[in-house]
Amino acid sequence: MDSAEELTNLRKRLIFRSWHRGTREMDLIMGRFAEVAVPQMSAADLATYTRLLEESDPDIYDWLCGRQPIPESSDSAVLRHLIDHSFQTNRTPR
Repeated sequence: MDSAEELTNLRKRLIFRSWHRGTREMDLIMGRFAEVAVPQMSAADLATYTRLLEESDPDIYDWLCGRQPIPESSDSAVLRHLIDHSFQTNRTPR
């Protein structure tokens, strides 16, 4: 299997895992983000996103909502992109 095929398979797995988090709220947040962002991610960003998916749903949700500060060990451009995406897609127009 070549590296392009491996990256394609990794992207498919990450999108699947994003839609199957365990809580419906996080399935929607992470799944929608993954559908849009994962296909364009570099290999390094895919590795970062893989690590993010290992975090617990309550922790990620608290970071998204600003209830808890993001620990330095978990802070990344990928997480910031998720936060921005979540804010943009979930805000209600006035």
